[in-house]
Amino acid sequence: MKFRHIVLLALVPLLLLAACRATTTPVTIRADGRIFQFNSSQRLPAELLSESGITLGANDRLLYLGAMIQPDQPLPDAKAYILVVRRAIHLTLVTPDGTRTLSSSAQTVGEALAEAGYSLYTSDRLDPPADTPLERPLTITYQPARDLTITVDGAQVKVRSAAEKVGQALAEAGIPLVGLDYAVPSEDSPLPADGQVRVVRVVEAIALSQKAIPYQTRTELSADLEIDQQAVLQSGEPGLAIASTWTRLEDGVQVAQQTGTESIVRPPQDRILGFGTKIVIRTAMVNGMTIEYWRTLTVFTTYYIPCDSGGKCFYYTSSRTPVRHGEVAMVYPWYLLFAGNQLYIPGYGQATVEDNNGAKTSAYWGTYWLDLGFSQTDTISWINQYVTVYFLTPVPDNVAATYILP
Repeated sequence: MKFRHIVLLALVPLLLLAACRATTTPVTIRADGRIFQFNSSQRLPAELLSESGITLGANDRLLYLGAMIQPDQPLPDAKAYILVVRRAIHLTLVTPDGTRTLSSSAQTVGEALAEAGYSLYTSDRLDPPADTPLERPLTITYQPARDLTITVDGAQVKVRSAAEKVGQALAEAGIPLVGLDYAVPSEDSPLPADGQVRVVRVVEAIALSQKAIPYQTRTELSADLEIDQQAVLQSGEPGLAIASTWTRLEDGVQVAQQTGTESIVRPPQDRILGFGTKIVIRTAMVNGMTIEYWRTLTVFTTYYIPCDSGGKCFYYTSSRTPVRHGEVAMVYPWYLLFAGNQLYIPGYGQATVEDNNGAKTSAYWGTYWLDLGFSQTDTISWINQYVTVYFLTPVPDNVAATYILP
């Protein structure tokens, strides 16, 4: 029995060694122009590289069956492993934005730029071409195509172009500038940052045209019209002129126009508005009283007394007479014309213009205005209202100054 146990114990190391040898796998690693071959029980690429004394740089890549793998991801079960270490190559990239240095282990120029974040299009300009293998350090010139929206003839044409100038991009797109046409930005400008290019079609023309000459309106005093009456004495008629006109259209819209020397075919005729100056003396029965007058005006009437509700008092008029029933106030310009004139106001009676109410225009209330005086002790039943006021005879000497009321 003891001999049997000794034999079994001696076989255990041999069995373990055989088991280890049964789980190892042939490994081939190609790196730096060399081939490393060995057997290993490891499945992590990082461990296999460590066994070969190979280290990966930041931009190096490890390939298995032609595909990139991560060193810390276990390999699938296989009868043998062939790994390839692809070292990063230094690249100098020249673009419109400047020069940039790249380090890439990609297979081609195009893959290297794609990994660096560049989206390549067939319209881009790339030297050397995108399918050039990366086998040595290279200088790559990259002119990316730009998305352009060309607005022309009422439509938008979308293109991509790597041209340096707007004019070159338009030529590539088959959109010519004809005659006075121009582009925005100009054809000599670099491609715009916002990708918007507008082609403006320009047409210039010279034409003869008729032009109306507006008439003017002027006023005249008319002895055929009664005072305060107005009438059109002559209708206005526009004149006519012929002129040569230069016009510039951009995309069908007029942007400039210049008129040459005009030739007057028919001069304009002024519109003449007549103001009456004819004085007619009339009589009327008003409030049971016969009056003789030479003028009537419809005015808005208010009233006033010497002392207002705030205790402010004005006992005398502008003519230095007491504020009382029978005297009235007009706006200042009228007071200067009618001071001392006799009036008859229906419902109030006869009055004399003796005061001005401080207003500078007759339209203080939106119309002609008259302030009726009352003494502090008068019983007042007057309400603000429109009234036809009669200007009593005799006609004042300064009547000519009152033909057109201020």
